[in-house]
Amino acid sequence: MSDIYKGYREPALAILKENSVRVWSDVEMNTNRGDFKGIILPRSETSDSNHIVMKLRNGYNIGIAVNTIQHIKEIDFKEAHYKIPEQDFPKDKHKSNVKLLGTGGTIASRLDYRTGAVIPAFSPGELYGSVPELADYCNLETEKICGVFSENIEPKHWKIIANSIGEEIKKGVKGIVIGHGTDVMHHTSAVLSFMVQNSPVPIVMVGSQRSSDRPSSDAALNLIHAIKTAAESDIAETMVCMFGPTSDQYGLLHRGTRVRKMHSSYRSTFRTISDIPLAMVDKEKFTYLRNDYNKRRSDKNVIITPTFEEKVSIVYYYPNMQPDIIDSLIDNGYKGIVIAGTGLGHVNKPLYPALKRAKDKGVAVYMTVQTLWGYVQMYVYETGREMMQLGVIPAANMLPEVTYVKLGWALGQTNDLEKVKKIMLTPIAGEITEREPYNGYLIYQGGIPEVEEFLRGIKR
Repeated sequence: MSDIYKGYREPALAILKENSVRVWSDVEMNTNRGDFKGIILPRSETSDSNHIVMKLRNGYNIGIAVNTIQHIKEIDFKEAHYKIPEQDFPKDKHKSNVKLLGTGGTIASRLDYRTGAVIPAFSPGELYGSVPELADYCNLETEKICGVFSENIEPKHWKIIANSIGEEIKKGVKGIVIGHGTDVMHHTSAVLSFMVQNSPVPIVMVGSQRSSDRPSSDAALNLIHAIKTAAESDIAETMVCMFGPTSDQYGLLHRGTRVRKMHSSYRSTFRTISDIPLAMVDKEKFTYLRNDYNKRRSDKNVIITPTFEEKVSIVYYYPNMQPDIIDSLIDNGYKGIVIAGTGLGHVNKPLYPALKRAKDKGVAVYMTVQTLWGYVQMYVYETGREMMQLGVIPAANMLPEVTYVKLGWALGQTNDLEKVKKIMLTPIAGEITEREPYNGYLIYQGGIPEVEEFLRGIKR
């Protein structure tokens, strides 16, 4: 296939050829659903063949079904060139040295408005050309340590990241930023909170919910906030730095063990659960919301424990769950099981024999709550007390995903279940809290008069 039709197949290809239109053409398109103006974008080989993708003049992309197209007219054509102009990242001896570790995906990018191309940026020079504000905060170096989409992150990648953090701290960097996909960012932030302890500098995870070719992209601002945090913040912990509200007002710094992605597409998707965030950050300042965090230090001491037992699973309980779910994990050699139970931490009685078998086989089983907010309370009802007799251990108010990564980390260090229990139930990085603050659980229900009145009085 000719390169001018990048990725297109029949019947979409036939429409482009019939109208003598190439990919990257600026076109006017008439359809039975309206008229559109924009740039024809390329398609991947795995995309469907029944749509043509156009970048509209407002910056948004749409897919147009070929059976609705009446006519396409090419107005202009400019071939895309996938190279971002580099500029030397300015060095300032008065600014902190920050290291950006890339794990895959596009941390930042620049949109070529002439062609519609999204050009990825990663080197310091590329990032400076893309987001020049970064130079206001630090001297930046970058290193790509792995290249996978967020959903493909595995324990081996967590170990690589943890070891890389340790090496950078020994070199004397004043802050570390980790570019990461958002889907499992909260898993990685939690496990790094255990693998990397006593850090003297901020460790800031950042990503974007919307790509840089969209007008509403959060990529650049998230990166600015994360770099500022790594360079200037007093918080020496593993954090997630993403949008606070849906607007561009500020970012939030979430503790790595208490954060969770809560919406599939909102820019403000990350929430601190059963607690409050560490701080707010904008381009000018930090607003610290609490003072019980680990403070930045001038030494280079850090504890790196990059262990993980991969034979650990997490099971979401549902009505009528059958015991073969648990039995299959035991039969396949799993050493740890985390259950997200109902209510205060419950499962049905038919699972009891499988839970007893797990105990007899030396499998560590921990209970969390699928409500996310709140604590496991297995002493309250008969079901909970019976499960504890079967060897199920309540995991306080650890989030299910945090319990999963902590159990994998603990079992990576020892097979002694009493030692594992001690590790699991000893708070390390805020994963277990003594109590949930009064404002640690806030979910507003739209439509209620008093809530609507409150929403009208705040910026969104």
